[in-house]
Amino acid sequence: MNYLGLDDKKTAKTVEELNILLADYHLYYQKLRNFHWNVIGKNFFDLHEKFEELYEDAKLKVDEIAERILTLRYQPVSNLSDYLKSSDVKESKSDLSDSQMIKTLLEDHGTILKQLRKVADLADKGGDEGTIDLIGGYIGELEKTSWMLDAWKMKTNDTHKTL
Repeated sequence: MNYLGLDDKKTAKTVEELNILLADYHLYYQKLRNFHWNVIGKNFFDLHEKFEELYEDAKLKVDEIAERILTLRYQPVSNLSDYLKSSDVKESKSDLSDSQMIKTLLEDHGTILKQLRKVADLADKGGDEGTIDLIGGYIGELEKTSWMLDAWKMKTNDTHKTL
């Protein structure tokens, strides 16, 4: 690891959490596929398209997280059974309403954001700017997506907080 100039013990802790994040994104990806295939009702066209957009993004993140782990000279977890054991994101039923799907995704976003922040904190302690940069971008994107999904579920007479 000398060519990266990182402390191996600190990097190992970051990689442990990156592998959990990898598992989280795999479960999230599959959930988005599930919702894409199974959404019904008056919001079908909008949500079918949105879920596809989100799962394509999640698919890219799965690859980037695994490649970051490899860049750090560790092996990424790559078995579904391991993902199911280590992920804090859980599978969902296929027969949820569109509103339940959005609520479920927002809950998952909270779970993933918590893991992203944990990875960023450990990477910071290890001086791992590459991981910090990657994860920081993910945090901003997921926060924005969460805002948009939350706005979708609001009623037209709801308001945002004011100071």
